[in-house]
Amino acid sequence: MTINIKKCTLEDSRKLQEIGCETYNETFKDHNSPENMNAYLAGAFNLKQLEKELSNISSQFFFAFFNNEVAGYLKVNTGDAQSEEMGDESLEIERIYIKNKFQKHGIGKYLLNKAMEIAMEGNKKKIWLGVWEYNENAIAFYKKMGFVQTGAHSFYMGDDQQIDLIMTKTLI
Repeated sequence: MTINIKKCTLEDSRKLQEIGCETYNETFKDHNSPENMNAYLAGAFNLKQLEKELSNISSQFFFAFFNNEVAGYLKVNTGDAQSEEMGDESLEIERIYIKNKFQKHGIGKYLLNKAMEIAMEGNKKKIWLGVWEYNENAIAFYKKMGFVQTGAHSFYMGDDQQIDLIMTKTLI
């Protein structure tokens, strides 16, 4: 078993679109209407939007490869790229998704460790993320990794208002 991480560039936008849609759909399609899923995917994963995010110096994307196949990806934000105002001492994990067939192989932990490494290199004091309140597997994983719930915010899936728990880990 070999896990590798590669930083994404603009040239990776189509592959990022593909894995982003696939993993998001796998994770949430059973809990949302097709209309709301399609609306979200069209907004969050269109090429123009992904190219804008890939070009933002305050955001970084990484692919995780499992035995040379793209298995998942990570998106981290600092500064004003964060989806909530958390200040310059924070790093946000905006997305961490693993294809279903690659879950339970340690890839999520590998990507989380990459995010923590980036945070520490940037002298960040905390790392945070939003996780859907009903995503019990993800919540359990983040708790195991030392995150605690520090708040909540609304997230819209199409026209459906949902709640994301804000979970934070102090680094320093």
